[in-house]
Amino acid sequence: MHDVNNHLERNECLLGLDLGSKTIGVAVSDPALIVASPLQTIRRTKFTKDAEILFTLVKDRQAGGLILGLPVGMDGTEGPRCQSTRQFAANLLEIRDVAIAFWDERLSTAAVERFLVGEADMTRKRRSQVIDKMAAAYILQSALDAIAR
Repeated sequence: MHDVNNHLERNECLLGLDLGSKTIGVAVSDPALIVASPLQTIRRTKFTKDAEILFTLVKDRQAGGLILGLPVGMDGTEGPRCQSTRQFAANLLEIRDVAIAFWDERLSTAAVERFLVGEADMTRKRRSQVIDKMAAAYILQSALDAIAR
């Protein structure tokens, strides 16, 4: 985690990603690496197109690195979804050198879902529109909090 932080230039931020099979939730930090904010949800198509969108965001947001949520099992084991996430990162690195770190995302979507239902009182339709980018923000915020410690 601190590796990504060490690669950042002045005023660069981080992007957080919540990789799903159909979407990629994206969040962005402020340059001070204090606050994560939901940015957008990318509807997945082909890897090259998804990567193009991500690298455009990296450039436009002046991001110095990516934090990818790693869907570790509740027992701490890594299954097929973790392998898929690690492969996604490896494929990104084949296209362009970018600092990447993984963050244990256990229960992130469940925590965001509870918030959206309980605190925000959102409808199911509205939740489905924001859950992925909110989960990405939750993942990124957890990573930022760890960096600050």
